[in-house]
This record gives sequence, C-alpha cells and structure tokens, in this order.
Amino acid sequence: MKFGQTSADHPRGRFRRSWRAAVAATVAVAAAPLIAFTVSTPQAHALGNNLALTPQMGFNDWNAYGCNVSESLIKSTALAMHNNGMQAAGYQYVNIDDCWLTHSRDSSGHLVPDPAKFPDGISGTAAYVHSLGLKLGIYESAGTMTCAGYPGSLNHEQTDANSFASWGVDYLKYDNCYADGVNQSGTGGPSSQSRYTAMRDALASTGRPILYSLCSWGRDNVWTWGAGVGNSWRTTGDINASYGSMLSIFHSNVNLASYAGPGGWNDPDMLEIGNGMSATEDRSEFSLWAEMAAPLISGTNLTNASSTTLSILTNSRVVAVDQDSLGKQGTMVSSSGGLDVLAKPLANGDVSVALFNENSGTATISTTAGAIGKTGASSYTLTDLWSGATSTTSGAISASVPGHGTVMFRVAGGTAPPPPTGGPIHAVGASKCLDVPNSSTTGGTQLDIYACSGAANQTFTHTTSNQLTVYSGGSQMCLDANNKGTTNGTKVIIWTCNGQTNQQWNVNSDGTITGAQSGLCLDVTGAGTANGTLVELWTCNGQSNQKWTLG
Repeated sequence: MKFGQTSADHPRGRFRRSWRAAVAATVAVAAAPLIAFTVSTPQAHALGNNLALTPQMGFNDWNAYGCNVSESLIKSTALAMHNNGMQAAGYQYVNIDDCWLTHSRDSSGHLVPDPAKFPDGISGTAAYVHSLGLKLGIYESAGTMTCAGYPGSLNHEQTDANSFASWGVDYLKYDNCYADGVNQSGTGGPSSQSRYTAMRDALASTGRPILYSLCSWGRDNVWTWGAGVGNSWRTTGDINASYGSMLSIFHSNVNLASYAGPGGWNDPDMLEIGNGMSATEDRSEFSLWAEMAAPLISGTNLTNASSTTLSILTNSRVVAVDQDSLGKQGTMVSSSGGLDVLAKPLANGDVSVALFNENSGTATISTTAGAIGKTGASSYTLTDLWSGATSTTSGAISASVPGHGTVMFRVAGGTAPPPPTGGPIHAVGASKCLDVPNSSTTGGTQLDIYACSGAANQTFTHTTSNQLTVYSGGSQMCLDANNKGTTNGTKVIIWTCNGQTNQQWNVNSDGTITGAQSGLCLDVTGAGTANGTLVELWTCNGQSNQKWTLG
C-alpha cells in the first residue's frame, strides 16, 4: 500500500486481499513435475515501440525512500550508479516514484514539479541524468489521484504525456490508484485496460521513446492484454522486504511465462535486495527474477549500498540470464515439497537452471539434462552462476541448496530445447500477428499481418523439419516462398506441404525468421503497420518489421 492511504480510500487497499487470493489460486505451483517449454496460452502481441527488447534494468526510489524523493536524491543515486558498477552492469533507468509534484495543476492544466523538491524541475534533473549516460523515469497514476494523493492523469493523458516528453523523460511507471470507482470488472468507470491504453496512445503521439510500465497490481488479468499496451505489467501486489512476500510473489508470477517476450515482460515488482532480507534470500530473489526474465529495478539506497548488495546486483553471469536476447521467461520443470527446479532456454542454445529451496533447512535438489530439454551429448558443462565454478556431468544436475537459497547453473552442450510450437507469430514492429487472410485454405494465398485474434488462421507450428504450418489435419498448409523465389519481394504464401527447402524456415535468436533456401528475412512490406499489410521476403536489415516472436 502506498504512503498515506488506507484500505478504505483507494483501490489498491480495497481489492488487495480478494484479487491476490484469486491470482494465487489460479497460478499456484503444482506439486507434480511439469513439462518444460510448452506454450499453453498465446502471448499477447508486443507493443512495438522497440523498447524493452530485454527486461528493463534500473532504480526506483519508493521502497527505500517513500515520499521523500528529491532532485538531490535522484542525482546522487544516478552518480552512484555511474560509479559503483551498476551502470556498467546494464542498469539504465533512474526512476522517480510518487510525490514529485505539487497538489494542484497550473492554470493551463499541466502537472507542476514541486519546486522545493526539484528546484531545476524534472527537465533539469533529466539533463543531469542524461549527462551520465543514464535515463530518467517518472511516475503517475491512471486515476484521478496518485496513491499519495497528488493529481492523477485520468482525462489528462495527452497533456501529461506531452509534459513528460518535453522534460526528457524516458520511462513512465503508471499506477492504478483512485481509478474513479472502477472495480475489478471495470464497472463504475473506464476499465483498467482502456485507461492504460489511453496513456499508451498519448505517449506514442509525443514521438519520444518512453518505456511504459503498467502498475495495476495484477488486476484484470493484465498479463492477458498487457503486451499490446505496455512494455511490462505488474502481475502481483506490492512486494516488501521479507522472504514471505518474495516467495508469494514468485509463486504468482512463475506460471505466466507464455505471456512474456521481447518488448513486454511480466513484472513481479521491484527488487528488495539490500533492504533487510538475508544475503541468501537476496541472492534467491535476484536468481528467480533473472530466471523469470523480470525487470530488474533496484529499490534500495544505492548511495550507501554494501559491497554484498552491489555484488548481487551486478553479478554479470546472472544478469546475462535475465538479459538474454531469446527473451524466454523460465518455467517450472518440477516442484515438490518446496524444492523447485526452473529452466530458461537461452539464445546460444544453453539452458539456465535455478534450483530453489523454499524451506528453512538445507536440501539436495536434483534434475537432469533431459528434463530441462537438453539432449544429444555424452557430457554437459555446468557453470555455477554465483561462484563461477565449472564442472561436467553426463546428465545429472544436482546441488545442496541452503534454506531459502538458490543455486543457478548455466548448462552447455548437446542439443538445445526445441522452439515453442502451436501459437501466434507476432510482428514486433507492427504489434500485430502473422495471418492467413480471411482464413483461406487456398494454395497461393499471400500472408499478411492483422490484429491478433488467437484464431486458427493465426496459429502456427514450427515443426522439427523447420516447416511453419497452419491449420491441421487435411487442411494443413505450409508457409512457402512463392515459386521457390530467392529475390527481394518474393511473396510468402501458403501451399500444400511438400518438404522442399522453400518451405523450411529458420527461427533465429535475433528475432528474425529466414528462409532456409534463400537466406532472406520474413518481412512486413514497407514496414507497414496496418491490418492487411502483406508479408514477403527481403534482405535482412535488422529493422523491426523483420522481427518476430513465436508463441
């Protein structure tokens, strides 16, 4: 709960118990082993602003300072990040939370930075942060007031977005307090989705790239629509600096992997590392957040952070797992008696494995290379991501894990897990889905992009023979380079599957899909974003209209 608010006077307090219980019941960790890397639910299409292609990393002042935010605090924190290894480790954003503004808008309806707290304004603070090579974030709420009672952005979205852009803001955390009487079903006022979408559109219209972080506390099943609206979305209520809070939030977030991917991430809230848990528990939080491809937003006092805290936050081996370009959230391979095994496929074919002991006593946790999707080798190399030690194994993966602790391995060798199957193919640049027009089953129909619907004409399977098939049974068709074309502009069509190389497609770690015969990229013609824009082959150029996510 935010500063100065009671459970009776803002939505976060009113609904916390009921919605948290519902989420926990929905995504409770199973006691039996699970199958790794399956896609059971289609991921929503990505926002397409070309931001957060890996989870965002930075700092937010709220957990450590509450309402005591100021220009001097933000500047000193930015300088500390610049000097203490945080920036070099990949942390970019220095984010201002609630209480940065005055209690009234000006006569023109604009938000006013508190001149006592921010004598140089937000623009002056941004200029300093930018001078260090970092980026500045700010906070607002989708309701009539922020959680601490300052002016909210409801019905002021474009005005406020314009202010943020003019000040040089790079990141918006958008909260959900005082939402004009809205309840979980959206009655009593505009729904969460519509309010968050209004700010999305306002930010886009400014022309400034601003990462958009939705903070709706997991309400309204935000993970099912968040990827079309923001770059990340909170899947839970507020975290606090206790092992019990961290564990509960982990359980709520871990089974939502199918909704996350490049440009849009499940957000289990800020890191409490350095705020009161034990060093073992801090390492577990960092391990689990990295394994779940979560945003890494530090919520501690970085100007006086201990060497232990900084060593956890800047562990390059663990950060690399979180920031892996494949963009897959790790999934639970097995969970029994509080002993959890998670696995996360990585872009180079390695797999990151987290062995998490929820219990208070030391326990041995074990899995195998086969269980995490690795096959085809007589031995595998294990790198302990906390100690850096390496070892080899014929397949067994095991460690003695202290209570509340996590051991992480990077597993190399053998064959990588197969790519996800049976889901949509999202056009990153357009925030739409690969589509067979009008659900046609006629050979020669050229594919296009269209608003994602989850229908059969947008559901594709990447087979073991590198075909991309659509439909099933007697209606099954393959993606096909028309007339075996290998030149720019070759139409991508559906055709009866025949096993030829013009129907084989490589799904690459950089987000491209290339024809095995031509080497050309699957391309949205002219970088179009409108429904019905046709898809063709073109020389790979790294642009967003050639970036795709599966599942």
